[in-house]
Amino acid sequence: MNKATLFLVIFAALCHSLPAQPPTPAPPQSSAILILGATAHLGNGQVLPNSAIAFEAGKLTLVSNAATIRVDQSKFSKIFDATGKHVYPGFIAANARLGLVEIDAVRATQDFAETGALNPNARVLVAYNTDSDVQPTVRSNGVLEAQVVPSSGTIAGSSAVVQLDAWNWEDAALRADDGIHLNWPNPSPRRRFGPAPPNAQEDQGNQYQQNIDALNRYFGEAKAYAQSANPEVKNPRFEAMRGLFNKTQNLYIHTDNAKTMQEAVLFAESFGARPVLIGASDAWMITDFLREHQVPVVLSRTQRLPSRDDEDIDQPFKTAAALHQAGIAFVLSIDGAWEQRNLPFQAGQAVGFGLPYEAAVQAITLSPAAIMGIGGTTGSLEVGKDATLFISDGDALDMRTNKVTAAFIQGREINLDNKQKLLHRRFEEKYNRQ
Repeated sequence: MNKATLFLVIFAALCHSLPAQPPTPAPPQSSAILILGATAHLGNGQVLPNSAIAFEAGKLTLVSNAATIRVDQSKFSKIFDATGKHVYPGFIAANARLGLVEIDAVRATQDFAETGALNPNARVLVAYNTDSDVQPTVRSNGVLEAQVVPSSGTIAGSSAVVQLDAWNWEDAALRADDGIHLNWPNPSPRRRFGPAPPNAQEDQGNQYQQNIDALNRYFGEAKAYAQSANPEVKNPRFEAMRGLFNKTQNLYIHTDNAKTMQEAVLFAESFGARPVLIGASDAWMITDFLREHQVPVVLSRTQRLPSRDDEDIDQPFKTAAALHQAGIAFVLSIDGAWEQRNLPFQAGQAVGFGLPYEAAVQAITLSPAAIMGIGGTTGSLEVGKDATLFISDGDALDMRTNKVTAAFIQGREINLDNKQKLLHRRFEEKYNRQ
């Protein structure tokens, strides 16, 4: 065997041993597609028990009751008989790290944080990795779009909204820099070891007020800078915050405590910014305040323990229903990357504790789209919007019946295979042989 042949043999063996690559992004939609007979959950609170849904060139052209119209099926190159199945808009993962981390335990794969406390100019979009093995696993449960967010320091940077089947971050972007993320100071940081020193509570209160004063100064300087359309000396950090003061961007404030949520909202309004609360585990305590100030809320995961020992054990499960009943705009989310595959089941948990089913669907479709500024093009099944949707054999909010059989992003039928499915097939074959 000569050297060239030996090299080819070794190269082939190495390639065979490499992990599977993510599925190739689907090509643009080339012909009209029709889905008939499914129960269609439109994402806007409405449902069609027997639907006819058609799309062409990436846009929805028909969303109707199949029993009341006649459809010329000869106009469609592909027809899905979805009788007995369900159709949903693509679920949207809010407050996610998809494409920003590959393995949580390996720091070198984490790309969601910058050094320093004040980084409004940090843009996670340019770090978004479309070749990650994680996104295909998430798409398999109907999560087709995501808001990817930074998470370090006090002002972490700007988030972006992406679709989860793309060659690069430019193709993936649905909206770049939709808002700046502010981690609100904690008024009572936890001590790790030992008894609290004398005057600890007073010192913590002083430190908290100093942090708030520093934020007021920083935002005041940024707003003053934004009043000049073309300053002589450019400040990249303040340039990134311009959209906050003309309300073309949201100010996403990460905080959970009822008191700090109210302080954060009043802080944002004092600078003319539009606040959105993220986390907000105490939101059920201040529904009157949130309704009065018309503040949207991105709730953290419902499948968790309560925040305090004296709270109801099921409080996280029923907070969404309380906000819905109070008329407050809210989104259901689950932080992290690979965890986003469980997003629909977080919504299903809320349904089991009083949230109406279609409201739960809306909380992971149209509601996040509207808050992020893309509600005009995605988030619901309406004529003229992007054909981003999927077909499930059963209830997509129930882990026992969620089985996505076809999914489309902007009309493109995407590959639903992923590394987890590949490993399942591999080891199923291995042990069936024994």
